[in-house]
Amino acid sequence: MKKKILLGTTAAVVLAAGTFGAVSANASAPQAAPAAVAAKKAGADKDNLRQDTHLTIEAATKAAQATLKAAEKENQRVSVAVVDRNGNTIVTLRGDGAGPQSYESAERKAFTAVSWNAPTSVLAGRLAQAPNLKDIPGTLFLAGGAPVTANGAPIAGIGVAGAPSGDLDEKFAQAGVASLDD
Repeated sequence: MKKKILLGTTAAVVLAAGTFGAVSANASAPQAAPAAVAAKKAGADKDNLRQDTHLTIEAATKAAQATLKAAEKENQRVSVAVVDRNGNTIVTLRGDGAGPQSYESAERKAFTAVSWNAPTSVLAGRLAQAPNLKDIPGTLFLAGGAPVTANGAPIAGIGVAGAPSGDLDEKFAQAGVASLDD
């Protein structure tokens, strides 16, 4: 019995010492991680860095509101979405009376427009030659999406859904793009 207690006590002391040593080692001053050192070295070479242009939340909201106002002037009940270059939603506005399907459709049209840097009406025409395009997740090849560009590169997309035709949806999306030039 005494051997079991002595063995248990010894194991507990060894375990405690190991835990204390591990905690002490982690409490010491941190060293730079190898990835951080590599990133710092890469930063010295400007060819390894890239700057991206993004819409601010204020600009995205301005564009979404201008889009919604253009639709309201024509008594259209739509939803509008503004996504960033990566397809992440920045702003979505659902107009009064807009159908429940319009919210998601607007986001998908915006995503499609920014992904291909082209109005979705143009992209819808490409389905005849490449019908599998419609199978890409998150896309919607219907008129109503417009890219927002800076220096020729896509930085955002505006999508509109809910008007009786895609041509109207796209007209309203273009009004949102034009508002960013003001």
